[in-house]
Amino acid sequence: MTVTYSSKVANATFFSFHRLLLRWRGSIYKLLYREFILFVLLYTILSLVYRFALSNDQKRLFEKLSRYCDKYAEQIPVTFVLGFYVTLVVNRWWNQFVNLPWPDRLMFHISSCVQGKDEYGRLLRRTLVRYVNLTSLLIFRSVSTAVCKRFPTMEHVVEAGFMTPEERKVFENIRSPHLKYWIPVVWFSNLASKARQEGRIQDSIDLQNILNEMNQFRTWCATLFGYDWVGIPLVYTQVVTLAVYTFFFACLIGRQFLDPAQEQKGHDLDLYVPVFTLLQFFFYAGWLKVAEQLINPFGEDDDDFEANWIIDRNLQVSLLAVDEMHMNLPHMTKDMYWNDCDARPPYTLAAADYCIPSFLGSTTDMGLSDILQFDDVDGSESRLRQQDSILARRQESVLGRVRRLLSVQEPPDLRPPRPIFKRHSSDAAGSFFPDLRINTGSDDLPPPSMDTLSTLREVSSNPPSPEKWSGPFPH
Repeated sequence: MTVTYSSKVANATFFSFHRLLLRWRGSIYKLLYREFILFVLLYTILSLVYRFALSNDQKRLFEKLSRYCDKYAEQIPVTFVLGFYVTLVVNRWWNQFVNLPWPDRLMFHISSCVQGKDEYGRLLRRTLVRYVNLTSLLIFRSVSTAVCKRFPTMEHVVEAGFMTPEERKVFENIRSPHLKYWIPVVWFSNLASKARQEGRIQDSIDLQNILNEMNQFRTWCATLFGYDWVGIPLVYTQVVTLAVYTFFFACLIGRQFLDPAQEQKGHDLDLYVPVFTLLQFFFYAGWLKVAEQLINPFGEDDDDFEANWIIDRNLQVSLLAVDEMHMNLPHMTKDMYWNDCDARPPYTLAAADYCIPSFLGSTTDMGLSDILQFDDVDGSESRLRQQDSILARRQESVLGRVRRLLSVQEPPDLRPPRPIFKRHSSDAAGSFFPDLRINTGSDDLPPPSMDTLSTLREVSSNPPSPEKWSGPFPH
């Protein structure tokens, strides 16, 4: 029942989606045409009543009611409520598809790890995969209406070959008020453990891998059962449905074309057919129909999951993998690229344009000469910048260090006498000493000019004593 159209939109062409608009199966027209016809019919009846059945006083009253409905209908948050609801439904629909039970990984482990080409080994492998398919069948019977119609009772399950009459007796003798899809999982685990004890599974790691895959398969089945059990809260579905229906009920009255002779605001034209109101109904009601179809993908709609096909496919493929294909290998021969280190599969003429060179990085097109030229330019510029930075550091070391120390300035009338600072001639460049200290006699460097030191200010209101200037400023 799933509608597939991927091949029709494989390439983006001019109006590539226009062919999809003409489809009927799975289309919005098929879902919405009944509601759309009903809405048009009700709108037409009200329009005819307003134009031909009402008196003038009644028409004036209807016009007031129409303006009232048109004004307050827009206050219904249809877009917000409906958009959030559809997003929730689509995410739920996709998660259910992701958790569909597929036995492929499990049948690979069984085919490769359960040894024995005799009758008992074949029986062991086929029984294991039959228990796997029986587990998924019991889940699909409980969540899918199409599968339930196909297998309404356990007798139909036995007739289909998923369960033997003896297994049915054991299954029905187990008293439990809950869904008993887990019983085949227990049978599978016990039978796998028995195969390990008998040496059919030669390694405990292989047994662990098989049981882990079975647990994953059981998790998928339990997830589908959980989605069927706990749905979207009913109150949310009711709110969305009432919001959409109430909005369009108000539009039936509020979007009527009124008499232009009354010169009412917004009613200058009388077009008879509300084109944009019909488009709005088509989009909003269609949006609600999408949520209605996807909220349970195990029904019988056009886009619901093919649960019966999944059951048939899983049984046929899994039995084939563990029985006829068990250790049935083709003869090994040398491949056609045996002595060719550069294997290049051929292209047809139709696919010749898809043969492209390998991507080696965005810097592949850069030549070596350009890189060396950049290195020479960068080297010369770096040397110049290094020299300039040394000179700049020598010139700005005085002001840079002192400005970090001084953050408060005293008012001009309260400033104490300013001591004179000069550069020390020792190796500790950047240290400053006042003239109150004993001169070391080193006159290698000239004293700093007054313009350079004119920005120096005392932080403390009391001038420091000579004893306090026994060392340099802290760095």
